[in-house]
Amino acid sequence: EVQLVESGGGLVRPGGSLRLSCAASGFTFSTSSMSWVRQAPGRGLEWVSTAYSRGGLTTYADSVKGRFTISRDNAKNTLYLQMNNLRPEDTAVYYCADQINWSKRGQGTQVTVSS
Repeated sequence: EVQLVESGGGLVRPGGSLRLSCAASGFTFSTSSMSWVRQAPGRGLEWVSTAYSRGGLTTYADSVKGRFTISRDNAKNTLYLQMNNLRPEDTAVYYCADQINWSKRGQGTQVTVSS
């Protein structure tokens, strides 16, 4: 059974930082491309970033480029998202998900950016 468990969310002031983690199990993490997606209140899922399974390739949405860094530790079956210089518009529930099929995602972790 595929399991994805996100953690690391919280309340942070604008300009602050958070590091999200996603522990994966039930599938071969090292050969799976993984994404972070987010959902703000009243809105649909929005792609944030992807870490591909080969070559260390990463991609980012324009809205987070230069502020967020995705990484993965295949030995620990864990995906990370380092978020710096957070803005109120980054407030959302953040999910790690299969890069191709976002329905394969965890329960999410809430990130709230507010003064």
